[in-house]
Amino acid sequence: MTTQVNETLQSLYDAVGYKSEGSLALQQIANKDMRYAKDLKINITNSLKYENLNEKESALLALSVAINEKTNVLIESLTDLAKQSGASEEEILETYSCVSLLNVNNVFYRFRHFNKKEFYSTTPAGIKMTIMGNPIMGKEFFELMSLAISALNG
Repeated sequence: MTTQVNETLQSLYDAVGYKSEGSLALQQIANKDMRYAKDLKINITNSLKYENLNEKESALLALSVAINEKTNVLIESLTDLAKQSGASEEEILETYSCVSLLNVNNVFYRFRHFNKKEFYSTTPAGIKMTIMGNPIMGKEFFELMSLAISALNG
């Protein structure tokens, strides 16, 4: 099992250009539940190789997955990869904003759906979504990233 965990994590590190010895936190999580490591590897590596996205968009999409999963090792590596691919500081910050916004939306609307109380169904969300109105990365890509984060959040 340990060999499989190490190979999976190494494959993930190679895909994102991580050059250190690895993440102790990821190693511990993977040792407890290999499914997490496999899913993270698949989600990150798949987002880095979409044919319809350019290199920068792929790196930003992969970065959004790492941010959503709160995986610092991958966040650092993918931020570097995004910068190398031409992403601006504003685009990287917008990626963080998109993930944050979608996490709030996903929790709120899931709560509203499952709660089934009139008050929560009719009360405005009150979620400020200015970033969604005029994204630097373009509306189409912002929506793609939003969909990807929502899918990961179930």
